[in-house]
Amino acid sequence: MDREQAYDGPQIVGMDLHRNRSVLLRITPQGQRLERIRINNSPAALTAEIAKAGPHPRVVLEATYGWYWAADTLQEAGAEVHLAHPLGVKMFGYRRVKTDDKDAADLADLLRMGRLPEAWIAPSRIRQVRELVRYRHKLVGMRTSAKAQIHGVLGKAGLHVPVTDVFDRGGRAWLAGIPLHGSYRVRADSLLRLIAFLNSEIAEVDKLIVRALAGDPGYLAVQTISGIGPVFAAVMVAEIGDVTRFGGPSQLCSWAGLTPRHRASDTKVHRGRITKQGSPLLRWACVEAVQRSRADTPMRRLKDRIIDRRGKKAGNVAKTAAARKLLTLVYYALRDGEVRCLAQTAVT
Repeated sequence: MDREQAYDGPQIVGMDLHRNRSVLLRITPQGQRLERIRINNSPAALTAEIAKAGPHPRVVLEATYGWYWAADTLQEAGAEVHLAHPLGVKMFGYRRVKTDDKDAADLADLLRMGRLPEAWIAPSRIRQVRELVRYRHKLVGMRTSAKAQIHGVLGKAGLHVPVTDVFDRGGRAWLAGIPLHGSYRVRADSLLRLIAFLNSEIAEVDKLIVRALAGDPGYLAVQTISGIGPVFAAVMVAEIGDVTRFGGPSQLCSWAGLTPRHRASDTKVHRGRITKQGSPLLRWACVEAVQRSRADTPMRRLKDRIIDRRGKKAGNVAKTAAARKLLTLVYYALRDGEVRCLAQTAVT
């Protein structure tokens, strides 16, 4: 721990957060080091330490494992919290010596100089909904895996599936009567029980999501867009949060990772594949919503035009372009509570 120096003015604190312990470095707005200390992670220890920084200190920490509790604790203590974007502080890797102390110092200096690449700190309500939406997605993935395993068991047993859906009432009746023996039957029955359990858990999470978003104008507005139902709407509202933090739909599409990389130097300009930065769940929801949208919608017309011009091999390019179009409509739905271009089309 560095020796503390007397200073009564506003302070800046760089926090290098880890799973068990963290390093806090307090500096002045001019960059003078005041104190460096390592703490065992706990809300009480962090509150006691940040109190030494005086009223309303500016604190920066990286968006890394477990940052929620630290940000909430700091805000409750009266600090102005800034969240460093992990991709923006990759520059730390250039140093020959990388330590927790140097990371905390670099974070504090970036904030002091106004050069910190910041990530948005979602309000507690949005984070709660995000947890439910992301957990639902995980449960659906587990259910899909269980269903795929049952098809694998049937393939190993050399059984042809004569029904369209093995998991509806008729399919389950067929599964119960087929000659599966030994470990094949044990595994299939176990997976069926697991699927039934996951179905009930998904239904419970769906109820909690609907309850959390009841009356949310954005949640209702995005469902007026063809292809977007309650599930996709919940994903979009939870992942995007406050849409007014974006200057326009182009910024939202860029944040979602649906825009191509752009590299320019002198007279050379290279535009590559989409960045795929941002929320993968949001990108998935946009692409899937395009697949479910009607043929007379703006995004489907755009997709069809690209395929007609470039051929079926450009299917992924067309879906990505259509997903950007859909996300543009989502932006206006969240901002205005309606999509005026769709309303005008319906009138005409």
